[in-house]
Amino acid sequence: MATTISMSAEQKAKELGIDLSPQEAGYLNLCIRSGNQLITSGHVSDLKGVLGKDVTVEQGYEAAKNCCEKILRSVHDTHGTLDGLKVVKLLGCVYSAPDFTDQHLVINGASDLLHELYGKDGDGYHARSALGFAALPTGVAVEVEAVFEIL
Repeated sequence: MATTISMSAEQKAKELGIDLSPQEAGYLNLCIRSGNQLITSGHVSDLKGVLGKDVTVEQGYEAAKNCCEKILRSVHDTHGTLDGLKVVKLLGCVYSAPDFTDQHLVINGASDLLHELYGKDGDGYHARSALGFAALPTGVAVEVEAVFEIL
């Protein structure tokens, strides 16, 4: 049974100052509903650079959090609320130097935000992959995609 959360995920997001305003449609669908799932495209960080070269783990953590905030905005656009959702899976992609091995610490920025909104022991407890890449589109430091279940 999920842990009781005193404030809804949407209320918490607003309290944290996360922008949930509508977005202009892009080239691809940022979030699509399929059955009882919401599946997002990869959302990229504003930060550019290579982890283990010119970007620190701490900066990467914030970049992953930035990706997750964008994901939440897309989910809100599609679903109308952040409430009534379970986080199923995250895929985190990190633009990494060849010897960089702390991708998991970077993607914790996204996971920790979802734990804060949905509960680490409840609907926010998700499966995840954190992978290093030789390059990401436009040189961004981090890209994250997510799958949510509509409860």
